[in-house]
Amino acid sequence: MRIATTIFLTDETITPVRLAHQLEQRGFAGLYLPEHTHIPVSRQTPYPAGGELPPEYGRTLDPFVALAQAAAVTERLALGTGITLIAQHDPIDLAKQIATLDHLSAGRFTLGLGFGWNVEEAADHGVDWRTRRDLVRDRMALMRALWSDEPTAYEGEFGSVQASHAYPKPFQRPRGPVVGPRTLIGGAAGPKLFAHIAQYADGWLPIGGRGLTESVPKLRTAWESAGRDPKDLQVVPYAVLPGAGKLAHYADLGIEEVVLQLPPAGEAEVLRTLDAYAEYL
Repeated sequence: MRIATTIFLTDETITPVRLAHQLEQRGFAGLYLPEHTHIPVSRQTPYPAGGELPPEYGRTLDPFVALAQAAAVTERLALGTGITLIAQHDPIDLAKQIATLDHLSAGRFTLGLGFGWNVEEAADHGVDWRTRRDLVRDRMALMRALWSDEPTAYEGEFGSVQASHAYPKPFQRPRGPVVGPRTLIGGAAGPKLFAHIAQYADGWLPIGGRGLTESVPKLRTAWESAGRDPKDLQVVPYAVLPGAGKLAHYADLGIEEVVLQLPPAGEAEVLRTLDAYAEYL
């Protein structure tokens, strides 16, 4: 099982370069970074985990800039977002960012994407909360057009692009309906989420990894009903606090990668946590 990590990198934590060096030297498989452009102080949307919103949510580094630093100082470390808030981006600009990072890292990038939870943050980006899932699907289709080998036009409900020359292309070759880098969708289990995964992704990023015994068979059913090859489905539990029994259970479910949560802290504390996680490598 591949053991990757995620962390809220901020202006107060260990740096991307130092963390990436340490992860690769210690044998961890990857680094995934979250995204929040800003956190409106009105705080009308409750924190999904309950209680007060941790301060690191409003201090996150831009994940693409931070991952580019990590890519530049490593050779094997996988790099990913967990998650990119697709609805809050211009899809033409985002397609270029993603393709560039995937190209420069020789295909090490995973696009973890999601639909968001903070209504106020999304509203500042002009997102209509009721249609955000359709907006994400539409923007992913537009980006796939730009990533296609031949100039391909796209006309969607929320945006369009002319047939265009758009390079670099993502490193990975198209597979089934998926064009672009490895693509995983985060979110809570349910028919709507599983339909999106089966339509345009390589798999699922279940936050925390709870309830997979019941959820994974339902996802597999949706996946196969969409005509996808069962062996291609990837389930990657995300932001997991590990235990030997938990990881063994994931392995029994056929899971091949787990993303462990690191504290949003300075270098000393993060390295102590990596020392503690070494037993799972």
